[in-house]
Amino acid sequence: MRVDTEPGSAAGVAGEVVVVTGAAGALGRRVLALLAEDRTVGRVVPLDRRPLPGAADAPVDLLTDDRLKDRLDGAGVVVHLATAFGPLLDDHPEVVSGADVDMARRVLDAAATAGVARLVVLSSATVYGAWANNPVPLTEEAALRPDPGLAFAVQKAEVERLALEWGDSNPGTTVAVLRPALPVAGDHPGWLGLALRAATSVRGLDDDPPLQFLHLDDLAAAVDHARTARLDGPFNVAPDGWLTPTEFSQLAGGAARLRAPRAVVDRLASLRWRLRLAPAPPAVQAYAAHPWVVANDRLRATGWAPTIRSEEAYVEATPAGPWATLSPRRRQELALAGSAAALVGAVGGTAALLRRRHHRRAS
Repeated sequence: MRVDTEPGSAAGVAGEVVVVTGAAGALGRRVLALLAEDRTVGRVVPLDRRPLPGAADAPVDLLTDDRLKDRLDGAGVVVHLATAFGPLLDDHPEVVSGADVDMARRVLDAAATAGVARLVVLSSATVYGAWANNPVPLTEEAALRPDPGLAFAVQKAEVERLALEWGDSNPGTTVAVLRPALPVAGDHPGWLGLALRAATSVRGLDDDPPLQFLHLDDLAAAVDHARTARLDGPFNVAPDGWLTPTEFSQLAGGAARLRAPRAVVDRLASLRWRLRLAPAPPAVQAYAAHPWVVANDRLRATGWAPTIRSEEAYVEATPAGPWATLSPRRRQELALAGSAAALVGAVGGTAALLRRRHHRRAS
């Protein structure tokens, strides 16, 4: 197997040609490593707007590069992992404009032109939404109800629709759509993992959903399995089971989870986002308040199996902080103090807002 550095050089290549978008990311690099071990793969075409270590070809921007169709020439499989989310904030103009959806459209159009037979598209379990009436766990038959305030989930749901529609319009093709639980690893805590961790620091009085953490190694194996097994349709990707609220609290070192009425939590989340004290918008709060864990039975039935438990993935991706060295009594004292401070701040902010509104009306 060789890594491609020249557009349109598929002719004469023995073995399958695989295109991987988002190849420079933590997941993409893992998928490339698995492809390198597969003797049936003749050539890999890695596409990313970031430079790939050891690759001589120039980065490719899926949103603008006019070479995209050339790069897919001769490909048998496209593995679409690319996303605009990550370092970019959720209200970044590129994200708000629907970059993930636009990238998917361009990749699907190029794949149709190239006569690609198989697609593997990375989605997310967030497309189910986090709702109080969600079953535990969610299966692939559940309706897609992404939280409308979380652009990532909304765009992934639209990417799924486009991909499955592409499959229907191109007979003889297969489209595997993977919906992973929260993906993490030691080298990749992930923006969504960081956001969820921040959201769990301030919770509503009754917010105790189960949590799921999927190791990137298992996700990469699922991506490669979807390619080799020629999977078709949506598949959840998750470890076996999930963490209960008690188990999560213990793994987090007994870290304080400030409790407050829902109105206060929502106000704090909005304020932290406006001040850039939180890594994601307030909509992430729903994913820390309601269940969205998924079942992996359908994917398991095809021959894939997770190798890393949810708690192991979380521990690897979460460096121990000073909180873990405190005694349980001291943690409780700080939690109570923090809760009081949060409540006072929220009430004070609300009172100030009401005063400003009253002043504007009076003037």
